[in-house]
Amino acid sequence: MFWRMAKAVLILPGTALIYIPLLIHWFSERWPFGSIPVTVWGLVLAAILAAPAFALAIATTRLFIYDGEGTPAPWDPPRKFVVSGPYRFVRNPMLTAVILVIIAEAAALQSLPLLGWAVVFFFLNTLYFVFVEEPGLEQRFGETYLQYKASVPRWIPKLQPFQP
Repeated sequence: MFWRMAKAVLILPGTALIYIPLLIHWFSERWPFGSIPVTVWGLVLAAILAAPAFALAIATTRLFIYDGEGTPAPWDPPRKFVVSGPYRFVRNPMLTAVILVIIAEAAALQSLPLLGWAVVFFFLNTLYFVFVEEPGLEQRFGETYLQYKASVPRWIPKLQPFQP
């Protein structure tokens, strides 16, 4: 399981949080990092966003491994439907965590291009969910997923947890 998860983390969050932000900085002439005007307020905002985002990412990843018997990767998805923890309130808490970390990076580095990347990432994932992931979940988990999908919002958490 370790190598399956390591591969998923290096490819998926690694691309969204490290490789693409590095390319954005390279092409936006804000390289090297020493030339970035870092402020205390930017770092504080980044910490406020990143700390709960990392906690959420760890919690949701653990649920996929232990409850779902899989990984967050589309090529190695959970074998069991996961509807515990944060998934009882919102359908995509793992991606919410990634988006918050990208926004934290933008705040820490005072980078509008990175903030733009967060917006693009959000829209690309929304399209992916609507046209690929959700239809696949409907096929794999049937009525169980359809009930969940009808009751739990995609991005904005609801106040009452879903009761399967």
